[in-house]
Amino acid sequence: MNLKTEYMGLSLKNPLVPSASPLSETVDGIRRMQDAGAAAIVMFSIFEEQIQHDEKALDHLLSAGSESFPEAMSYFPDLGEYQVGPNQYIQLIGEAVQAVDIPIIGSLNGVSHEGWIDYAKQIEQAGAKGIELNAYYIPTDPTLNGEQVETMYIDVLKAVKKAVRIPVAIKLSPFFSAMANMATRLDAAGADALVLFNRFYQPDFDLDHLEVVPNLDLSTSAEMRLPLLWIAVLCGKINASMAATTGVHTGEDIAKYLLAGADAVMTTSALLQHGVGHIATLLNELMAWMESKEYESVEQMKGAMSQQSVANPAAFERANYIKALEEYKTQYDA
Repeated sequence: MNLKTEYMGLSLKNPLVPSASPLSETVDGIRRMQDAGAAAIVMFSIFEEQIQHDEKALDHLLSAGSESFPEAMSYFPDLGEYQVGPNQYIQLIGEAVQAVDIPIIGSLNGVSHEGWIDYAKQIEQAGAKGIELNAYYIPTDPTLNGEQVETMYIDVLKAVKKAVRIPVAIKLSPFFSAMANMATRLDAAGADALVLFNRFYQPDFDLDHLEVVPNLDLSTSAEMRLPLLWIAVLCGKINASMAATTGVHTGEDIAKYLLAGADAVMTTSALLQHGVGHIATLLNELMAWMESKEYESVEQMKGAMSQQSVANPAAFERANYIKALEEYKTQYDA
């Protein structure tokens, strides 16, 4: 059975790629994921704030208004809470490249051109085979319109692509007014891959201590439906590779994403929950499912259930929406 796939110009032995997580913070962890069957590894994200680490400027920014609203200050981490600095990150990439035979993909989380470009060059020089731009940006400024926000993504992608020679993926949120148009614009701007989708982590309030507390829940398979939809819609419409992320816990979850049109399938929550040995379990489950359906290769599966043969995907989704509600109504009435 042939599990090989092409993703962002890289030849992978199978479609399963651990996404950015604490599991890649050590060479030993990276080596164990390779031994379990990972085809490539996306490093944990390095943040622009870590790269710049301009304590005076950042402290001034974070402390502005702190005398009036001390409760709100718990939104921000102390600079000392960052566990890995930029030099350590580059060194770790270099060590990982030497330790394993699979592609290492750097992950960069930033918001300005300076934060992305300079460090992207260093990631390339360290030996990474690709870069994933983790575009974690929440447009809270009410003066910014949708076009301005989208242009920020396009400009950053173009700037990084111009600065490096290795392939560049961009990890997006689904919160664009016209997701299909945004995907095609990024494709035209040179994205080698789109990673769908980023998960935004909404904070919670601690009412006893009047503090903002982080709230990170691991994903479930139910969360894969939104990226599954958009991968199926975009399959055949863009040249960039597509990686699915969110909700991958079983081999059948991988199969669904591949059938929708994904070139690679990423997971983190399942590995944090079950350990890196779960990679082998996922691959075995995928192969068992493929055998049961007489699929001989991943390439044969890709896009088999996408919407590229549907003339009007929007009408298809409307019909599917109506059908789902009617079926639930029938079950409820029964």
